[in-house]
Amino acid sequence: MDAKTTYAQSSDIKSRTYLEYRRDMKKKAIAELEVLDWLRQRLPVIYKDKQATISKSGSDSFLWFLRKGGVTREADFKAKIKNENCYFEFQYADRNDLDFYDFKVSKVGKKIKGNRIPHSDKKFIYILKPTLEYAIFDSKWIDRNGKYGMVPAWRSYAYRVPKNKFKKILKKDEELKNICQIIDTKNLFLNYQHELIDITKNNLSHLLQKVVDEEKIVKIIPNNLESFFRICFILSNLNRSPLNANIWIVYLLSYISDKSTTEDLSKILYCVDFLYSKTDLKENELNKLIDGILKCKKLLKKFEQKNGTFKSSLQLSPRDEIRYALFSINLLEDLTQDIIHYYKTDKLKPIKKIYQTVSYVDKVFERIKDNKKGLIK
Repeated sequence: MDAKTTYAQSSDIKSRTYLEYRRDMKKKAIAELEVLDWLRQRLPVIYKDKQATISKSGSDSFLWFLRKGGVTREADFKAKIKNENCYFEFQYADRNDLDFYDFKVSKVGKKIKGNRIPHSDKKFIYILKPTLEYAIFDSKWIDRNGKYGMVPAWRSYAYRVPKNKFKKILKKDEELKNICQIIDTKNLFLNYQHELIDITKNNLSHLLQKVVDEEKIVKIIPNNLESFFRICFILSNLNRSPLNANIWIVYLLSYISDKSTTEDLSKILYCVDFLYSKTDLKENELNKLIDGILKCKKLLKKFEQKNGTFKSSLQLSPRDEIRYALFSINLLEDLTQDIIHYYKTDKLKPIKKIYQTVSYVDKVFERIKDNKKGLIK
């Protein structure tokens, strides 16, 4: 359990809120996991090796983010081509109007006696999503064609390859169309469900302002899910944690029932996810958490409709049901991976792709687009 509690917080997370960091790490993982199937088909053809294999590698091959922050320095993929091991870094661009294509210095090479030498066993996979183009090249190519310079968006130095050189090596592949579409779809899911955090902040802000402006009383009631949620939400944003986090988790799990709505599940799971990283669970507590996760998954599957909506209550709008459901699924998948990794349990099945728990991805995507256009409420 040491790994979960001792990762040092990096500057990467300090510059953003924890949830923004977590969302960004998930976006990266979504793209990598979706691209993997395409790579498994493409590499044997490119390298004329029917036995070529590739898989996710690094400490983020199973976990998509570190709860204490930090990023892995290991390559994104590990491949075996013509009986030799090599590593691939993966990058993609959502825009087609870039003047430079940038690569982190540490990923391109390492310093030896003051000189930066390109990695001999590392290659790069780059996908230009708008044009369905890709390129595969090694570190030496970047060293030859790139210039060391400041990247304003990164606020750091990198190798910068001019677009006129980079576009010469791009190749079109229509097979990327579905891959890029599912990446965009799942990123939309992630952004849409993440909006619930800002909605909650605004609601809580208005509630607290009424204490002064309208002399309203804000009540924190014992044995009440809404009160639990508000307390955990406030503690999380204050970067504080309760002393008895494991007891809180067990208590929160008791709120899961056949009468729970998607809203209830989103609040329960937010609290559980927040508390989970603050403690080490004993065997009986872990078993209760696993049972709770399985119950939540079963309920969400029951709520899911073939038209891309979720239905758990007549009082909740289709828009809110989708947001609460995606928020819950997002947390359930994170907890599942974390528990399997750190507690070595076989009672949960690993998540191979983010949002794999959503059965009707395309339909949910259309529903969210309709909501953005104001067609559903």
